[in-house]
Amino acid sequence: HAMSTTLASGSSEVGRLARSVLGIFKLRIGVMIMVTALVGALVAPTASLGVGQWLVLAMSVLMASASAGAFNQYYEFESDARMGRTRNRAFVTGALRRRPLWLAVMAAMLAGAVAAAWQVLNPLAAIFVFLGAFFYGVVYTVWLKRRTWLNIVVGGLAGSFAVLAGAAAVDTQIGALPGLLAVTLFLWTPPHFWSLAIANEAEYAAAGVPMLPVVVGPGRAAQAVFASAVLLVVASLLPVAFGAGLVYLVCCVAGGTYFVYRAWQLTRAVNRGTAIASFLASIVQLSAVLVGASVDAGLR
Repeated sequence: HAMSTTLASGSSEVGRLARSVLGIFKLRIGVMIMVTALVGALVAPTASLGVGQWLVLAMSVLMASASAGAFNQYYEFESDARMGRTRNRAFVTGALRRRPLWLAVMAAMLAGAVAAAWQVLNPLAAIFVFLGAFFYGVVYTVWLKRRTWLNIVVGGLAGSFAVLAGAAAVDTQIGALPGLLAVTLFLWTPPHFWSLAIANEAEYAAAGVPMLPVVVGPGRAAQAVFASAVLLVVASLLPVAFGAGLVYLVCCVAGGTYFVYRAWQLTRAVNRGTAIASFLASIVQLSAVLVGASVDAGLR
């Protein structure tokens, strides 16, 4: 009985450690960024990658994103401790000791991802893989997050680079459709993240992070969410003028209308509930765009 209790305790400890390690890599975000890279390759005019190339594209983008996500948590552990949303992260609680060895692991992951993309895909795709991680890990986290409300606007380029990595893996001459999809990803990040920032405005203020609602107030930030959501939806429709089909159009109109409606509701009543609803609607909108683009590419 004592041995079984010890084994159960050990197994539980290993499980907690595994969850802590996986948690620092922000894999949910990484998988979403990986999907955008794959869609970027799908909508390229001559999508003709081999199975191994598809796998390398997916894993290199996922590994690069994971390394940047882990670096974000490593670097931000002090401000994460001051926010309810992030105070249970592993480097904050001590579940994982914050040692320089982690930086070596992150650097090795990024180097491996870029090297694999360079070798199996092409140098341009590898450069885009690197830039996606660099813009999130360094440009956003280190240079801009604590200095300006434009932090998330510029940081939004991280998602755009994933799309461009996928497109470049197929053809180094980036076509109109993947180019416009990259623009859509860039325009999606601000209203998506500002909605969440409105919901957590007090926490960002306490942590000293100048997110837009902290700088201009939740009311004006809500107006910015609505305006940028409208701009996003208009931009997402532009691929129709460059060959995207009916399925893409229907998905964009449906997802975009829902997001704009939730963003409009946020301007009418600025509170945590409407902010979270707008945040979730932005995910619905992006999912609709990605699904529509993928199905449309398959039909073509």
